[in-house]
Amino acid sequence: MTHLLDSSALLAHYLGEPGREEVQSLFENTSAILGVSILALFEFDSRLQQLGMGAEERENELAKYRALLDEIVNVDEPIRIEAMKHRISASARISAMDVLIAASASLHTAKLIYRDPHFLVIPESLLQQEFLPLK
Repeated sequence: MTHLLDSSALLAHYLGEPGREEVQSLFENTSAILGVSILALFEFDSRLQQLGMGAEERENELAKYRALLDEIVNVDEPIRIEAMKHRISASARISAMDVLIAASASLHTAKLIYRDPHFLVIPESLLQQEFLPLK
């Protein structure tokens, strides 16, 4: 895997917000191997529900994005261990969900693609990062 998309990157793409073009470029790049954490899919699904989508419509949208991705990363013991390294090294507090997503990227030596600035607290020595433009 070369890139792991955070839910914020998926949402930027889905909602046509800043960062959409960068994510679309990754989807079109045949040499990019794209992944997502199961946790980011959960966050994406939750946001779609907040936007008023029913279960069937949400599942259809999730299926469209799954088709664009090469891998879905589940959380396991090695990711938990990596997440603790990130949390201890972070310059400020980061949520458990986000640090687990970041650890999923770093453990797979993938660049984390995101738009939420809270990932910036993790040192780049531990995590390859691409910060998308804010809204």
